[in-house]
Amino acid sequence: MTPRRLRSNLRLLTQPWIGPILALITVICGGALGYRITEGWDWGDCFWMVLITISTIGYGEVEPLSTAGRLVTVLIIGGGVVVVQLTIQRLLGLAESGYFRQLRALRFRRKLRRMHDHVIICGYGRIGREIGEQLLQDNIQVLVVELDAQRIQAAKERGLRVLEADATSDETLLEAGLHRCRSLVAALPSDAANLYVVLSARGLQPSCRLITRSDSEEAAAKLKLAGASVVVSPYVAGGRVMAASALRPLAVDFMELLMGSDCEIEEFQLSSAPDRLENLSGRTLSELQLGRRSGAMVLAIRDQGRLVANPGGEMRLEPGQLLVVLGSKEQLLRFRDLLGSSVDMVETMGRSSTA
Repeated sequence: MTPRRLRSNLRLLTQPWIGPILALITVICGGALGYRITEGWDWGDCFWMVLITISTIGYGEVEPLSTAGRLVTVLIIGGGVVVVQLTIQRLLGLAESGYFRQLRALRFRRKLRRMHDHVIICGYGRIGREIGEQLLQDNIQVLVVELDAQRIQAAKERGLRVLEADATSDETLLEAGLHRCRSLVAALPSDAANLYVVLSARGLQPSCRLITRSDSEEAAAKLKLAGASVVVSPYVAGGRVMAASALRPLAVDFMELLMGSDCEIEEFQLSSAPDRLENLSGRTLSELQLGRRSGAMVLAIRDQGRLVANPGGEMRLEPGQLLVVLGSKEQLLRFRDLLGSSVDMVETMGRSSTA
């Protein structure tokens, strides 16, 4: 947060209370001074008398009061009533002016600044809603950016955090934690709006993973040029799933089963720098025994554009290869530890993605 924005927020918080606080201080200090002058008490007794008087506790007089002292007491009581009335009026005025709503917004923005490794969903329509449901099942932090009141309410009812703002604005993306997020999903109903989001996000955070929807091949090409990491057409994706269900139902059932289980498929991109592979380079899977030591299974290895499915033990690891591995979260963590610094990037299929 910029210093100027911080000062503005501080003024918002403190300005409405300056009047009542000054009035209370005036009554307390003026009353103590009155007792000091009229009764000659020490300051401790003066402030104590003011406190029990203005709070209506009324333990009794510190010492018998003179006529002037009683007049001071009457003035303190009157001043206390005025302060209470002023405070009540101010509270009612603040409630009508939306002050407490602004306070809630400030607290929400503080929570946003503490969010890390979350997924930003721009748009909570049918697609955004489905994405949110899947991420909730995987216990991933989600932040929805939306302007439509009904969709905002629907997202809040599902327990999602919602930033009520324009997703195409640079300021909104920064406030949503673009620099700290795991990925951003542009699921707005308009291809033009999604293009604006992708352009803004890519300019602000070049390394951010951007996933967006498109309604046409032409829009998909433009979104790719704008910097989208993945472009998904709901119609094309739906058609492919339906075709796969007709031709390869077992494969589709397996992926659905995977989505609902503790297993994940991760892609481990090995570094292209030979010195980073340490003692892995040139050694076979049998020699390394990665599967036995981690419990994970190497499903495939992509090497220079060639995909080797179910690689045998004689397959050698080389710089730049991509390893597709199946296992539980713990098994995949052990597998990653075994690879060590030789890994450039890890992508998770089915649950999450981390770099």
